[in-house]
Amino acid sequence: MKRIGFVIMALCLVSVSCEKAADRMTVKETRVKTTKDRTPKLFATSDERFRDAKPSPVMGDAPENWLVLPAKQFRELNYRFGESGLGEVYVSITGGSILENVNRWLKQFGAEEMTAEDLIATEKVMMGGAEGVWVAASGTYGAGMGGGDEKPGYGLAGVIAVVDGKLVTLKMVGPTEEVEAEKAALKAFAESMKLAQ
Repeated sequence: MKRIGFVIMALCLVSVSCEKAADRMTVKETRVKTTKDRTPKLFATSDERFRDAKPSPVMGDAPENWLVLPAKQFRELNYRFGESGLGEVYVSITGGSILENVNRWLKQFGAEEMTAEDLIATEKVMMGGAEGVWVAASGTYGAGMGGGDEKPGYGLAGVIAVVDGKLVTLKMVGPTEEVEAEKAALKAFAESMKLAQ
């Protein structure tokens, strides 16, 4: 009987302390519902999850071993690759000329700039149905950028092309060995790409 009395007393104390805790809970702020609030969609695509339901203007068949990341400013498509997790692949629609963009990339590796004549002789890769310029470099990434941490032992591979009147860049940067291992996949991805109509 003493035990039953003790259990009843303990339950009363617990319920009183819970009531006191509930009395102290207050809501200090609320948020007005906006047009951004939507009912969650099961089995949403990456575009629907990361782009607020706006489709990417660029499409392509990325390799399965590339990790899809959310698109962000200046990156219409965005991926990670390689065992180190440091490799990046991204697609941008940008301004300027092919030559200006090639030389900007080369400058990031402290490499010698190309001339218009050099560009004519450079390897070509199809991207989005257009002939693009293949760009490759290796060394210290960030050497020519004038800021940020320099990354020795890095490689660059990419394609720059005018596709349907837009300058499209496909850039891969990461540890040299990992970039070398993915060059064929990058070229295949470039060939699969197209702009949304």
